[in-house]
Amino acid sequence: MAFDTIIANVRLPGHDGLVDLAIAAGRIAAIAPDLPGDMPRWDAGGALAFPGFADSHVHLDKACILDRCAICEGTLTEAIQQTAAAKAGFTTENVYARAKTVLEKAILHGTNRMRSFVEVDPRAGTRSFEALTALRQDYAFAVDLDICAFAQEGLTQEMATYDMLDACLGQGAQMVGGCPYADPDPERHIALIFDLAQKHGTDVDFHLDFDLDPTGSAIPAVLRETEARRYGGRVSIGHVSKLSAMAPEEVSRIARRLADAGVALTVLPATDLFLMGRGQDRLVPRGMAPARILHEEGVVTTVATNNVLNPFTPYGDASLARMANLFANVAQISREGDLAAAFAMVTDEAARLMRVPEYGIAVGGVADVVLIDAPDAASAVREVAPVLAGWKAGHQTFERPRARLIQG
Repeated sequence: MAFDTIIANVRLPGHDGLVDLAIAAGRIAAIAPDLPGDMPRWDAGGALAFPGFADSHVHLDKACILDRCAICEGTLTEAIQQTAAAKAGFTTENVYARAKTVLEKAILHGTNRMRSFVEVDPRAGTRSFEALTALRQDYAFAVDLDICAFAQEGLTQEMATYDMLDACLGQGAQMVGGCPYADPDPERHIALIFDLAQKHGTDVDFHLDFDLDPTGSAIPAVLRETEARRYGGRVSIGHVSKLSAMAPEEVSRIARRLADAGVALTVLPATDLFLMGRGQDRLVPRGMAPARILHEEGVVTTVATNNVLNPFTPYGDASLARMANLFANVAQISREGDLAAAFAMVTDEAARLMRVPEYGIAVGGVADVVLIDAPDAASAVREVAPVLAGWKAGHQTFERPRARLIQG
């Protein structure tokens, strides 16, 4: 059989020893050791092959704005205020340029699927949505970019935002999201976002419970709406820092409710660690949702980037390998299985949350392949292993050669 390309000498879970991946017409045509043929070959040198990182929660529209904002307190309230003031001056061209910078970094770090929230309201207008729509088209060769039209600053007190979200969903946004903690009527906010999702047949996401008070959770309202509308498997929630302030048995109870209802959860380590616990002067709490408990109770649980170089997170390089390592370190996990689960939170589990139709390396499947310089998933997390190369639908999209020591 004629192949277009062979990626030789890869490690692939479920296969003993090294194997070759043959690509033809954008799909995996064969998997076996030492495949013959004189077509182009890329020698992986024993690197681990996987279908690519999936970033289930990122804000490309407000990335790289530290030059427009001052961080004095490092609080969530300040971050929202500073970003709201800055985004009033965003232009479509500027959003595109900043988002492009982060998107290219993500691609070069092995991410080929991404869900970006984009703020839509009377201050931001639809400029950021227009920028990311263009970006999605321009970088489709390397990454699948889903856009979530998002109400960051509330909804019920400013219903013009509702109409703008509705318009964006009609113009190609793949999903809709809300932020109940920023709304004077959180439960009505949640219901309105669900109304839009049902109208347009899209998935829904909520940023919620972003504090360390174990009371007053918005999760029950999300569960009620999810179950009443039979929306299981199409709802995700992010941050949920309140869970870090609850007893393990209470977390397990909530986790079972989430799992039964089909509500997924995303942990955002970099942002949660930076913003939470600012009122403490010692023994500062981590403020990161206990993802291991959630995962063990059957919740689809992911780890994601959230923000890059802005008042919510003044760090970041869009590396999900680094984010998985940060999560594992803060969660204090060390066993092989738990580390492999952390890798799954930025790969398989994230793909499940995003409802990626084809995810995996198998004969007949789409040839989305990324090579990472590690023997297995646990090692990739432990060492923040660098990625080496990537293919999207059989076409190579990047290469980062292994570092080479040169003796003088």
